[in-house]
Amino acid sequence: MEIPSKLKLYAYHNLIAIDQLFNALTGGAADETLSNRTYRGAILVSKPKKRWVIIHKVINFLFFDKNHCKDSYESELKGRQHDKRFSQMRKGA
Repeated sequence: MEIPSKLKLYAYHNLIAIDQLFNALTGGAADETLSNRTYRGAILVSKPKKRWVIIHKVINFLFFDKNHCKDSYESELKGRQHDKRFSQMRKGA
């Protein structure tokens, strides 16, 4: 995902932060988005709870993307949401 302007990047990072905060307030990890958590809860477990299946469908519907939660999960694994400066520091360490 390429975000061209500083304002868009600022907004993107703040939306991710709000998403992570909401996830933490509902019992999830502080550095994980709700979409990522939902994908794990609805798809990656052998017997998903009904609530995760429903939330998975709702989130994908709200984003007009049937793969939003999956993409979020994959993005989290690859660290795509991190600032480029963070990625550069990790490579240099």
